[in-house]
Amino acid sequence: MSRRTLKPPSWLPIDPYILALIGTVVLAALLPASGTAAEVAGGASTGAVALLFFLYGARLSTAEALEGLKHWRLHLTVLVCTFVAFPLLGLAGEGLVPYVLTPQLQEGLLFLCLVPSTIQSSIAFTSIARGNVPAAICAGSFSSIAGILLTPLLAALLIGGSGGGFSADALLKIVLQLLVPFLAGQLLRRWIGGFLGRHRKVLGFVDRGSILLVVYTAFSEGMVAGIWHQVTPARLGALLAAEAVLLALMLTLTWYGAKRLGFDRRDRIAIQFAGSKKSLAAGLPMASVLFGAHASLAVLPLMLFHQMQLMVCAVIAKRRSRDPLPKDRAVSEEAVTVG
Repeated sequence: MSRRTLKPPSWLPIDPYILALIGTVVLAALLPASGTAAEVAGGASTGAVALLFFLYGARLSTAEALEGLKHWRLHLTVLVCTFVAFPLLGLAGEGLVPYVLTPQLQEGLLFLCLVPSTIQSSIAFTSIARGNVPAAICAGSFSSIAGILLTPLLAALLIGGSGGGFSADALLKIVLQLLVPFLAGQLLRRWIGGFLGRHRKVLGFVDRGSILLVVYTAFSEGMVAGIWHQVTPARLGALLAAEAVLLALMLTLTWYGAKRLGFDRRDRIAIQFAGSKKSLAAGLPMASVLFGAHASLAVLPLMLFHQMQLMVCAVIAKRRSRDPLPKDRAVSEEAVTVG
């Protein structure tokens, strides 16, 4: 008599990485980093992101990086999604007040629509899905740099309040944490590129590990600030539903809109992940300037959206990684791996 093994339905998107993300959120809720531990976790998160960019710089050839930089149509598409389409949907959310969302939650929902795109997770998911990684690096970096100026200006225009200006410190942080490690990897590529090419799984662990560390650090900050006790369960559920609709609309717009614009599969992947996501790392410090003492409640929608986008995009990236590639593209990827 044979035993029947219980297996999840094939349509259920159960993935070890999704479980790891959920476990990270639970861990941060039960054991949030605070005080010295928070400083250590924040420093480790910064270091993980820098290491991620160093490894990408070491793996990518200079020709590939320059090719990504030249892809201006893709970068413009991502910027339009981030700073035009998202804000328009955020303004439409005003119709949810006061029956679905409170004015404060709607303000936070609009603020998340003004934040620049995230970088490290967009690149990681683009890599997992076998998309255009060089273009994703440039698109995410351009969005972050533009957001330093555009996010405070748009917030002052659409939300009001004090508003923040251009921050030289924020720009310096982007340069030091992202650009400098990437360039260092490029300079050292001739010595370590071959080794990394033979150990591509190392990059996969860094991709996933860096995201988990960022999630834990950011979620711990919210737990320590006590923002989860400032809204009722009903309002929280309504906010989650509104954000689920927002994310679904942007994922659909970026994927099928990019197809209508004539982009190929690899570019559409980069556009979808870079154009549909929002940066918690950039949004938190900006909110502290724009909202002052009310920043903790203002970033609640951004924190929830951040966790949602990571989990949903992890499923999408995993499924895209199993898509069949054209024969010429498969041969090209194999050549890059060997080289």
